[in-house]
Amino acid sequence: MKIISLNTWGGRVHELFTEFIKNNQDIDIFCLQEIYHEAGDKDQYYRDNRDKINFNTLNHVKNLLPDHNVIYYPHLEDWWGLAMAIKKDINVLEEGEVFVHSYKGYNLEKEKQGYTAKNIQYIKLDINEEKRTVINFHGLWNGMGKKDTDERITQSQNIINFIKNLKGEVVLCGDFNLRPDTESLKMLEDFGLRNLIREYNVQSTRTSHYKKEERFADYAFVSSGVDVADFYVMPDEVSDHAALYLEIK
Repeated sequence: MKIISLNTWGGRVHELFTEFIKNNQDIDIFCLQEIYHEAGDKDQYYRDNRDKINFNTLNHVKNLLPDHNVIYYPHLEDWWGLAMAIKKDINVLEEGEVFVHSYKGYNLEKEKQGYTAKNIQYIKLDINEEKRTVINFHGLWNGMGKKDTDERITQSQNIINFIKNLKGEVVLCGDFNLRPDTESLKMLEDFGLRNLIREYNVQSTRTSHYKKEERFADYAFVSSGVDVADFYVMPDEVSDHAALYLEIK
């Protein structure tokens, strides 16, 4: 099974992003963050970059992936959030979301202060009679860096609480908005998840579009029973985040 995790950056690098999706039709599951859905008249937070953002990212991805089912779970009202694209021949037993920070329907005025609600999006799969859960995540951003906060500690604990009740193996990936040395990440490792960014000695998950010094934001975790065939940071410059490629047996 091939998985790509990518923060789309609202499709700002439009042509390269489009080609990237077109050229990866063989991917079984895309885990995508910063997905807009008919948001052109709603998002005033990014008013200075409105000419670059694709405020219909969701429909754009659907059109690019005709052989995938695209499911969407917003965490800011109904127009900004998470999407997964799953090949239509994959048996999805269940899909859903769990809010791990704040609550569903969070208000745009609070987003302007640097916060928004955060959910995890998940699908439960039956692969060769084995149960697996793939979780897509975009972690809390507060405008003050990627260090630990009480909210981020709670967020990690809420993710752990969800995974505790799952049957079978787990893949958790996305833009965590966290430094590698945070307790918020260590909690997931101590719980028993393998941090592939650490395990594969990844040095950066950013592209040249990102101008700040911090080079980490994106992570992929797997439970101990997952057989990883390949994992790497993709070279494509289609966002200010690099895409993560994960192949599991």
